[in-house]
Amino acid sequence: MKTLTDLLLLGDPRLYETCAPVERDELPLVAGWVADLHNVMEEIRAKYNFGRAIAAPQLGIMKRLIYMNVAPPVGRGPVVFINPVLENLSDEQFELWDDCMSFPHLLVRVKRHKSLTIRYLDEHWQPQTWDLTDDFSELLQHEYDHLDGILCTMRAVDAKSFKWR
Repeated sequence: MKTLTDLLLLGDPRLYETCAPVERDELPLVAGWVADLHNVMEEIRAKYNFGRAIAAPQLGIMKRLIYMNVAPPVGRGPVVFINPVLENLSDEQFELWDDCMSFPHLLVRVKRHKSLTIRYLDEHWQPQTWDLTDDFSELLQHEYDHLDGILCTMRAVDAKSFKWR
């Protein structure tokens, strides 16, 4: 079981790599990966009091996999996104202070699309589609960026868009 000590931190070269798709024959591995993601996210929540989702590459699992766990009524509870694709990104954007588990004390001012559609496979390899707005839209954009080796530090609005938490 992976723990907080397995979390890749800012500067680790693996955080800048593009992840490979999850292959269908790897589906039996997904439950273990998700358990690791869940465990580390819970440790982050306990230590830093934040964390709604985590991308597999943050634990060195270089696969296109995102785990989100936002309790109802705000969220759906645990959701596993396998090989997600973002579509219909709105022209309208908004700015926010973004945080990241891989650098938990740093906040970065970024712009994100107000709404989008995410297509993905669930943990049963079934295709799903979800239209997202506002908080969930920005959250999934952040996690999706991790799959392409992009950190929010690379999306900073300007050179002054950083602050210590």
